[in-house]
Amino acid sequence: MDVLLTDEQEMVRTSARSFLDGECPPQLVRAMEADPLGYPPDLWRKAAELGWQGISLPEAYGGSEMPLVYLGLILQEVGRAVAPLPLHSTCVAALTIAEAGTRAQCEAILPAVVAGEQVLTWAFAEEDPRARPEAVTMTATAEGGDYVLSGRKMFVDNFVAADKCLVVCRTAPARGSNAGLSLFIVDTKSDGISQTPLVTTAKDKQSEVLFNQVRVPAANMIGRADEAWPIVERMLDRATALLCAQMLGAARKDAELAIDYAKMREAFGQPIGAFQSIQHMCADMVIWIDGGELLTCEALWRMDEGLPHSVEVSQAKAFCNEKCLASARNAQIIHGGIGFMMDLDLHLWYRRVAAWGMRLGTTYEHRARIAEALIDRPGHVVLGQPVPVEPVAAEPERRVA
Repeated sequence: MDVLLTDEQEMVRTSARSFLDGECPPQLVRAMEADPLGYPPDLWRKAAELGWQGISLPEAYGGSEMPLVYLGLILQEVGRAVAPLPLHSTCVAALTIAEAGTRAQCEAILPAVVAGEQVLTWAFAEEDPRARPEAVTMTATAEGGDYVLSGRKMFVDNFVAADKCLVVCRTAPARGSNAGLSLFIVDTKSDGISQTPLVTTAKDKQSEVLFNQVRVPAANMIGRADEAWPIVERMLDRATALLCAQMLGAARKDAELAIDYAKMREAFGQPIGAFQSIQHMCADMVIWIDGGELLTCEALWRMDEGLPHSVEVSQAKAFCNEKCLASARNAQIIHGGIGFMMDLDLHLWYRRVAAWGMRLGTTYEHRARIAEALIDRPGHVVLGQPVPVEPVAAEPERRVA
């Protein structure tokens, strides 16, 4: 993996930053926190004109079919501007449909996503928030040519704005390696669906969604019945790595605001940035964020290359959960008392970094996943893939005459 950006990647990042600097001031972010929909449709359409929604989708459906690393760069800039766009939820769901959906499903949904005409989301978490198949209890029962969905999903991102939602349901008991899960495309306006807005630290749009005997055509199933866990696992890994990119963008902007403030704010006749303790905090922030970017880029690159990536995804999320939040806290400390006032724009970045760190797995969950890969499996381990140990033939016994 080349750790340096190519000219093309640098151009994508620069153009995205320039666009959001001009179109998404902090005033818009605050206004969308109080808006029922949670995002400005005009900004969403402009993002579609730039090709953001379809940057990693197949060309056959209007996308650019570029590697996930490019989408990661855009989501970094979305996080940097804390832009109120449902881009993460839409892209995660759309990429899953592109990967595992039928041609009819792709043709019906993906061109509209690329054009900015549809917003997508996905629903996995329930009472048990862990990203494990046994955490899913919501049921889907076959009836004629339909499935009837019943259950509750928690922390569904942008459900109030979404047209379609990918819902993970249990269609059979888990047996051996078969988790008994299926994945459905559900119209969010279907009869029997109700949602309750959740009050989050980030003040973004997440919902508790209740499915009460919701009928979904069997043709809306993605993959084979009862065997969707591998598809869902890849969807969760993509979502996690892309969320890390978004966290890092927000953390870097937060750090830049603090470093600029340290250059301007004076105490005892000199800028506070001249004091060694402040310099150490600023240096720590930059090192942490740079480290998180390398881990996240590696995870996305391995996905692009079709390599095992689960350990790398968990490394990135565990690291970003801790270090992005630590960086945001340092930024508040450098600002002093004003750094803890909600009226200061710095809080827009802090609140989102804090909230995103709790989504898609805590530090401890991801460390447990890494430990399982490195310790609980036999053989020498290459990160992301255990390699069995070849048995060594015993040397013949030597006798001394």
